[in-house]
Amino acid sequence: MKLSIPGRASTTAVVTAAVLLTGGSIAGAAPAPTAAAAAPDLPVANVKAHLTQLQAIATANGGNRAHGRAGYKASLDYVKAKLDAAGFTTTVQQFTSSGSTGYNLIADWPGGDTGKVVMAGSHLDSVTAGPGINDNGSGSAAVLETALAVARAGYQPTKHLRFAWWGAEELGMVGSRYYVNSLTTANRSKISGYLNFDMIGSPNPGYFVYDDDPTIEKTFKTYFTGIGIATEIETEGDGRSDHAPFKNAGIPVGGLFSGADYIKTSAQAAKWGGTAGKAFDACYHSSCDKSSNINDTALDRNADALAYAVWQLSA
Repeated sequence: MKLSIPGRASTTAVVTAAVLLTGGSIAGAAPAPTAAAAAPDLPVANVKAHLTQLQAIATANGGNRAHGRAGYKASLDYVKAKLDAAGFTTTVQQFTSSGSTGYNLIADWPGGDTGKVVMAGSHLDSVTAGPGINDNGSGSAAVLETALAVARAGYQPTKHLRFAWWGAEELGMVGSRYYVNSLTTANRSKISGYLNFDMIGSPNPGYFVYDDDPTIEKTFKTYFTGIGIATEIETEGDGRSDHAPFKNAGIPVGGLFSGADYIKTSAQAAKWGGTAGKAFDACYHSSCDKSSNINDTALDRNADALAYAVWQLSA
């Protein structure tokens, strides 16, 4: 999640991609959709295995995975290789920001009605200060594992599924804004919902749900009610993550968040556990945001909620 800095100059993104995602139909589409299936329980060990890889990438590349740095491109290559092997149609969208090349990764699952697209996304970049394992390896790993679960299940949803990993979010949602701006009006209208996952494994977690699109919000709340977890409306990240460009374009949005540098109250600690008077993530935008900076239970619950929402909203 990017810092909220009043008066920051806007960053201009310039496309250099050879191929842009158009939202059209995909060759070799899967067979006609079948009846809705139950979402899988994502193994948290699988999600953490992706985080281990992102940590190793950061360690090998100067300690971070930031825009314009080798660690970001290596992170994108890791995710793309997993998706390609699983049968997704992947597109790397390239842009320029702050004098460096940035990349978005878009992955389409063959099949489904391309006139009704459900998207799930996260930003893949970290700040330069550290490896960004909670911010936002956590969301990126959970979105990746959900996509791989779609492939393992041979899921054939009614709607078309698209997953995305954004570049340069920490510079002001540059990658996601470029993607939205590159879509035609017709292709924007085909996106029935965008789900955003930015920081979902905070070490002193809360359970926050975006209160934007009512249907998406209700879907997440239904999941958490089913496992006995109370939620609160997300306010800390308003306008500070990759759902904002979609929302500004009139696309329905929703998402999950486990907290950044706001302080957990006594009432929240009574409800969720953890430590009152301490930040949800004391390592936010710091060098200590590494593999040890993850609450496994929060990561597991939020990843499963992500998968549940993808299955429910695409059926």
